Amino acid sequence: MTPDQYCQEKAAKSGSSFYYSFLFLPPEKRRAITALYAFCREIDDVVDECSDPAVARAKLAWWREEIGKVFSGNPEHPVGRALHAVVSRHDLPIELFNEIMDGMEMDLDQPRYPDFKSLQLYCYRVASVVGLLSAEIFGFENRKTLDYAHDLGIALQLTNIIRDVGEDARRNRIYLPMDEMAEYGVTAADILNGRPGENFDKLMAFQISRARRYYEKAIHALPDSDRQNQKPGLVMAAIYSALLDEIARDPGGVLKCKTSLTPIRKIWIAWKTWRRG
Repeated sequence: MTPDQYCQEKAAKSGSSFYYSFLFLPPEKRRAITALYAFCREIDDVVDECSDPAVARAKLAWWREEIGKVFSGNPEHPVGRALHAVVSRHDLPIELFNEIMDGMEMDLDQPRYPDFKSLQLYCYRVASVVGLLSAEIFGFENRKTLDYAHDLGIALQLTNIIRDVGEDARRNRIYLPMDEMAEYGVTAADILNGRPGENFDKLMAFQISRARRYYEKAIHALPDSDRQNQKPGLVMAAIYSALLDEIARDPGGVLKCKTSLTPIRKIWIAWKTWRRG
């Protein structure tokens, strides 16, 4: 199996909506973004699948070394080998890869967030930085496109947080800002024990509204000259916006299971958004 094939298999197996946003890209850009996504999956799996934080830290430390090897030219892992060509071709900075790993490490250190400001740093590291790297791979002419990539990353991560409230709670993680929970009368125990109710629904409505504002802000910031190149992000925005609509119909459902769209619906949204441009 070649490094590119490994990355493709990693991306396809995840079932993530990101995979559908790559489908209509030309081959070179599809290989590049798939390698970046496979890297994100690898380190995300380290944090989510390692029950021992010490083991997770050791694995993240290994990946930091591997990223150094990606940039020095002698990576070992299939994802690292696939990324080597990508970082040189698109002039991607190593600092952003380290920033992503800093964000993943926050999951080992910080299971709660006191306010939205502290959550923003996490969202920036694990999502906006990925958006900035993706924008470089897709190509842009106007630097305002980086503002779009930043805000779209925040919007996508907020959507993930909303979707995964129950799943994260089962890992003893709560990403919803604690001060906002208190404002709406929702306790950590309500979330950890999966207790929906009117207060929880109102809290979720507030979270959904903020995520939608970030989507609107991102799309408004995208210059017309770069819309064609940045279509994958627009596809993601369309898929995740549809997901938010589903969650809004039954906010309490996120405590019990992960709300998702069917693969066929994702493909339909991706095709329709790509065609519309």
